[in-house]
Amino acid sequence: MSPVPGTTRDHVVHKVETDLLDYLLLDTGGIGGGSTDKDFEKDVSAQSLIALSSADLIILTFNSQEELTSSDRSVIDLLRKKKKRHVPLILALTKCDNPELTDDLLPEFLGLGITETVIPVSAPHRLGVEELEEAIVKELKKLHFKKETSTYEEQTTRPPRIAIVGKPNVGKSSIINALMSDPQRELSARLVSDIPGTTRDSSDSIIHYNEKEYIFVDTAGLRRKARVEEDLEYLSTVKSMQAMEDSDIVILTLDATEVMSKQDKRIAGMAVESGKALIVLLNKADKLTGEERGEKENETRASLPFCRYAPLLFCSAISRENLLKLFALIESVERNRSRRIPTKDLLRWYEQAVQRIPSRVLGKSKFITQAEEIPPTFVLFVKHPKEVDISQLRGLENKIRQTFSFEGTPIRWVTKEG
Repeated sequence: MSPVPGTTRDHVVHKVETDLLDYLLLDTGGIGGGSTDKDFEKDVSAQSLIALSSADLIILTFNSQEELTSSDRSVIDLLRKKKKRHVPLILALTKCDNPELTDDLLPEFLGLGITETVIPVSAPHRLGVEELEEAIVKELKKLHFKKETSTYEEQTTRPPRIAIVGKPNVGKSSIINALMSDPQRELSARLVSDIPGTTRDSSDSIIHYNEKEYIFVDTAGLRRKARVEEDLEYLSTVKSMQAMEDSDIVILTLDATEVMSKQDKRIAGMAVESGKALIVLLNKADKLTGEERGEKENETRASLPFCRYAPLLFCSAISRENLLKLFALIESVERNRSRRIPTKDLLRWYEQAVQRIPSRVLGKSKFITQAEEIPPTFVLFVKHPKEVDISQLRGLENKIRQTFSFEGTPIRWVTKEG
């Protein structure tokens, strides 16, 4: 949120759960003009109109502290013409901080004749929010929606959350659009343009493939701190970092036609530090020859020595080349990041591995166990933990990756005395 008109561009969706039923609340970009975001005003309005056409209920919001503008009245006329008859409409008056003043406003908005349900709301003070929630549920129940019951298996298994991160203009939104089905793209395509910073908020898109669901989270481009100046861009950066933290898998998207930057390496480092599974996606590969791809792969691997375990895939959001291969990689790294090795197998592996590592400290260690699955975390019990060198642990990591499948996931090591 910000005081800048036109902050919201793409749809932002959140699931609301109540005792009577659950529903998806969709925040859309402003329509009717009045935005300072002139570059995207028409595209944002078009997306919002698509959302209106497929909605089961519409909440129309007006600022109670301002007179109705020509833009407001154009929205009212639009709803009169476009809204389906069976779709209920709730009018929410925002910024109603003073209940006494609000009572004087109700006749004016009821007089518009577009709905009989007008609810004053003050979001910061939580005034009217409960009444709004009750009205939403009441109207949806009239349309015969009801609470769905899920099995224990459905409750405990959820689709993987996949954050697509990278610098501005590497094609993150275009990749998600390319993964969508044609009907889905018509309803909820991501806004794309050559203007850096087009995507401002992190928003989810559910993609279906081979009868499975995947939640792809489109994020705002991450730029260097020195270049993040405006408040909106700073907030977008924070949201991108939160999306990465909340994800299961991070897809680092790079422009295959550009030299890898320090910011690309920094984003990869953030994914590794957060313990997320990692896939490196080289977009715009349709512009490279076969020989150039080989050179680019070597360059990328050399630039990211701290995450050589991450699978690398060349693709093109425009031609859709190799995009379907992404799902196989997602399945693989998702399994690997939660892999547990039985202790007896670990002990057998460790006994052979330490023989080839020149370390008396590790050689005297008799016990290893896996403490966590996500990310895979192994505990070594040694006599003097401080004498274990990082290079020795890296050597162990290389060997455990050769024996067990941990492609795409970081590995953690803990040394304890005992």
